[in-house]
Amino acid sequence: MPDPPDPPHPPDPASRRGGPHPAVAAVRSAVRAGLADLAAAATGSAGPGPLVLVACSGGPDSLALAAATAYVAPRAGLRAGAVVVDHDLQPGSGDAAREAATACCDLGLHPVDVTVVRVAPAGGGGPEARARDARHDALAAAATGHGAVAVLLGHTRDDQAETVLMRLARGSGARSLAGIAPRSGVLRRPLLGLGRADTEAACATLGLVPWRDPTNTDRTQTRSRVRHGALPALRDAVGPAAAAGLARSADLLREDADALDDLAADLATALGVPPGPGGGSALGVAGLARAPAALRMRVLRTAALAAGTPGGALSRRHTEALDALVTRWRGQGPVHLPGGVLGWRRCGTLVLQRPGVPAGADP
Repeated sequence: MPDPPDPPHPPDPASRRGGPHPAVAAVRSAVRAGLADLAAAATGSAGPGPLVLVACSGGPDSLALAAATAYVAPRAGLRAGAVVVDHDLQPGSGDAAREAATACCDLGLHPVDVTVVRVAPAGGGGPEARARDARHDALAAAATGHGAVAVLLGHTRDDQAETVLMRLARGSGARSLAGIAPRSGVLRRPLLGLGRADTEAACATLGLVPWRDPTNTDRTQTRSRVRHGALPALRDAVGPAAAAGLARSADLLREDADALDDLAADLATALGVPPGPGGGSALGVAGLARAPAALRMRVLRTAALAAGTPGGALSRRHTEALDALVTRWRGQGPVHLPGGVLGWRRCGTLVLQRPGVPAGADP
């Protein structure tokens, strides 16, 4: 893609009107807050600042994010580029990706990459999950290749509400209902506190023409049905703040899940659960049985993963079967877990391992 235009601080179209539109200001403020720690670390450093990348599909959310980042980053001592991921799942996706890349260049972002990914035709999760996994792999590779310190994604409060609603309907626990995390490794989502109306208004104000992904209105997709059917019906039933309420619940549940995960990690360490996969685990039943169920189930999941069970295949049914070996022991046989892992009780010890692989301790 072509180099960005000078000057390094892109001009602000709103400056001619005496100040930015409230939606533009809101998106910029969210990005500024999301980059505050990186900006503070860059203060006073010699040479070019750290690079942040925007994951831009060309849709209104990511395009508004790209425009805000192009404005905020250089003023915070940071460099800003973009990555456009083409999933190659529909006709014209390549054209849409190139248009998104051109828009990012016009905003002054550099470097701007277009990456084509191949979404697995089958495997763990549905098509949306497989596309997400392919996209995240591409974003992680781009961050590594460019030495970027963060990749910004354009998820909004409405995306969060849709995610929580879908997971609630599936009967999920606190960690899953915590929804989309504001940060996950190199990925950051600074717009989770804003609605989709804010990003739409920001694009309109700045004269940006977003791409409209046809899958967003495809009623064969679960998220599309929730977006255009279930969530509007919920707003009609309980009021316009329904999406904000679901997003707030996700924040509260994330706090609880983080605390429980930390306590469970301490308990797992005390019980001797090994940190890595595949080595097997041997846990004292007495100590495990005394733990509250919320911690015990988390430790059992951690132990199963450490023994080599794939995370995407491990269900609540599996951990409940393991829990029965701890709390409802009647001499039952081994529990078969995904990945060829077996769990059984012997002499007051719960053993999880693949046949032929030594457990983490001698039972």
